[in-house]
Amino acid sequence: MSEAKQQPDYFEFYELPIQFNPDQNAVKAKFYAFSKKFHPDFYANESEEKQQEVLDLSTLNNKAYQTLSNAKKRLKYVLELKGIVETDEGYQLPQSFLMEMMDVNEALMDLEFEPDAEKLAQVRNNVDAIEIDLENELNDLVKQFDENPGDSEKLLPQIKDIFYRQKYIARIRERLPKN
Repeated sequence: MSEAKQQPDYFEFYELPIQFNPDQNAVKAKFYAFSKKFHPDFYANESEEKQQEVLDLSTLNNKAYQTLSNAKKRLKYVLELKGIVETDEGYQLPQSFLMEMMDVNEALMDLEFEPDAEKLAQVRNNVDAIEIDLENELNDLVKQFDENPGDSEKLLPQIKDIFYRQKYIARIRERLPKN
């Protein structure tokens, strides 16, 4: 039986429901409890197998904490866990969004050839506004998802769409001149 290696379920490991915004105090409490429980020093006299098992659990604990305590990593992780986002998939952004981004990209190209502080400020404001709108829309959706898990699956495609739009905006942000 050769199944694709599934990533570990950090929520299950921490005994938490799958949520975009899990209780951070609970995440921290589990992390500290497991850090103590799986500390290699406590297993120095155990067999090599047991020591390796504890090391694996300690590593899992660290990865779980790094992912579940970081909003951006957690968003991607939940979407992957739900099978909605696959690594390196070619996601097709909506045409309307791409048209809006075309204007921003053209403005950026113009700025490369003709620096213009006023135009740059306009582009920055435009990108900021798009980012804020996406963040607000995302926050609404993940709140609905977390509050109503039974009815939440239908929200995942919209959350995925925002995830990819935010990635696109992040690339544009990197191209913006710094000064």
